This record gives sequence, structure tokens and C-alpha cells, in this order.
Amino acid sequence: MTLAEQIHRSAMRQPAATIAASLQETIGQRLVAFAVGVRNPKLVGRWARGEHMPRQAHERALRELFQVVSLLVESGEAASTVRAWLIGSNPQLEDLAPIEVFHEGQVERVKRAAEAFIVGG
Repeated sequence: MTLAEQIHRSAMRQPAATIAASLQETIGQRLVAFAVGVRNPKLVGRWARGEHMPRQAHERALRELFQVVSLLVESGEAASTVRAWLIGSNPQLEDLAPIEVFHEGQVERVKRAAEAFIVGG
């Protein structure tokens, strides 16, 4: 099983609260909120604490973002590098930031860019 497959399995098995907490800790509330399309970053904290359940579309986006972030982290990248990668311009994405491309719903493009980043080392 590949690393991406292991991460996918983990993302599908964990509760939304656990995923939100992990993302909040690694990349921060604001980036998570922007990526999944919620205006209030504090909502991410409520999800992480289990006080509120994300809507289906937000939960799906959380799980997909978790996969991207986990792929980078599990490949040995520090949280600061993951944040920098998400907000920096990316040549694989026409110099757009991966977080913007993710926000626009082009998740597969961001996943491929993350895979290229870790392979390129």
C-alpha cells in the first residue's frame, strides 16, 4: 500500500473532529477555513472540539485537505514548510498558491502538486 493510500484510509476512518484538530494544529484555523470555504475561522475550532459538526461538503473538504497536509507531513516536512507550500506560488499550478487552487475545488491538482513536491525533495 502506498503512502497516499495509507493516508486516504486514515482520513476516511478518523472522526471529523480529529481531522479538524490535526489541521488546525498543523496549518492554523485561518488556512483551514479558507481552504474548505467557511468565513469564520472559529468554526474550525468548534469542529475540532466536537462542539459542532461540519456540513457534508465541509467535511469532505476537510478530509481531502487532511490528505494533502498529511502527505507532506508524513514525507518529513515540518509544519512551517507545509504552510509555506500551501500559501506560496507553485509552478505546477500556474504559479497560484495550492491553498487557492484547493479552495476553488481543484483538489486533484493540489494532490498531484504535493506528490511532485515530495518526489522532487
